[in-house]
Amino acid sequence: MDDSEFHRLKRLPPYVFAEVNAMKARARGAGQDVIDLGMGNPDLPTAPHIVAKLAEAAANPRAHGYSASRGIPGLRKAQAAYYSRRFGVELDPDSEVIVTLGSKEGLANLAQAITSPGDTVLVPNPSYPIHPYGFIIAGGSVRHIPVPGSTSIEEFLPALERAVRHAVPKPLALVLNYPSNPTAQVVDLDFYGAIVDFCKREGIWILSDLAYAEIYFDGVPPPSVLQVPGARDIAIEFTSMSKTYSMAGWRMGFAAGNKTLIQALTRIKSYLDYGAFTPIQVAATAALNGPQDCIAEARNTYKERRDVLIEGLKGAGWDLPAPSASMFAWAPLPKEFAELGSLAFSKLLLTQANVAVSPGIGFGEHGDAHVRIALVENKHRIRQAVRNIRTVMADPGRAIDLYLRGVGDNITPIKARA
Repeated sequence: MDDSEFHRLKRLPPYVFAEVNAMKARARGAGQDVIDLGMGNPDLPTAPHIVAKLAEAAANPRAHGYSASRGIPGLRKAQAAYYSRRFGVELDPDSEVIVTLGSKEGLANLAQAITSPGDTVLVPNPSYPIHPYGFIIAGGSVRHIPVPGSTSIEEFLPALERAVRHAVPKPLALVLNYPSNPTAQVVDLDFYGAIVDFCKREGIWILSDLAYAEIYFDGVPPPSVLQVPGARDIAIEFTSMSKTYSMAGWRMGFAAGNKTLIQALTRIKSYLDYGAFTPIQVAATAALNGPQDCIAEARNTYKERRDVLIEGLKGAGWDLPAPSASMFAWAPLPKEFAELGSLAFSKLLLTQANVAVSPGIGFGEHGDAHVRIALVENKHRIRQAVRNIRTVMADPGRAIDLYLRGVGDNITPIKARA
């Protein structure tokens, strides 16, 4: 027997990223210097004052017991204060804010709380995997809204209307994620306003993932759906400290907004966990209430890396749009390699350029013409990645031939040519 015998696991497809990760591990095992631009794992250090607060709180033995599943009061108040100063949204920290173990856990547990078997949820495609699969694991069904390239309300709303019109049963909820992972798409407040109006008329919950609220490059901060008047009647929003404060491994996030959904999430979490380690919550409170210079520094670092990547790849013959937000570039496959698809192209880059990227197919079938490139290496390493990719772009025919001859169960990575 294997895990395919289990009902919920039967509903999950093979994990596409696992193939690239296994190849990456073999390459490193063979001594290859792999430049990993695949996983969106921040490499920047957490600010010293946050780490110091963690150490201070952890030194107190009374902080080592069980915490509160919904989050300590001070942290919920700090998150409400963040929404007030950043978005002009006033939240009740007792009934409209809950602390989660990262935004991913919060969304998955809310799916468990509100989804009945057979319920339909609307999710953009491509999308971050937990957005559809959190509901699939919970027993629901997903109807995809294709958004492979740039989006606008003029494109999105008709697609949303078609999805609702043809969905049986009537959709329970709509998942939004802007700035988007993986596409780096951004939307404005008018976009959210139109979506809120539509979902109110149709009686559809809105679940917004705003994990990249503070990683933007054009001087225009991404808005929150909760800024729309009346949005809290139907909307909940997930945020995270992972990218904003480079605290990915700390697993600290929030849900804010509609009281009914917050209560549902609070109730199910009370059965599943005792909350994050209290010193981590104390340090997160210090992060939200303390100096915010570290956010601006991280934003500038990602912008500099973005510029090095985009300009370098353009010089190598791979022209891709510069993202205005998030820590990712959503790169259309070069036309010479388009027929390979995103998974094969990702493998080709790994074996011939020692560069790991995420295949777009892993985010949904409408992502197969792209790969996602994460800005998680320093500028020197990104320049090296560009040089390696240039060798592949210089002779596409030879690169494809070498890749095809190397494909098999036991792939030996080909060292990038000088």
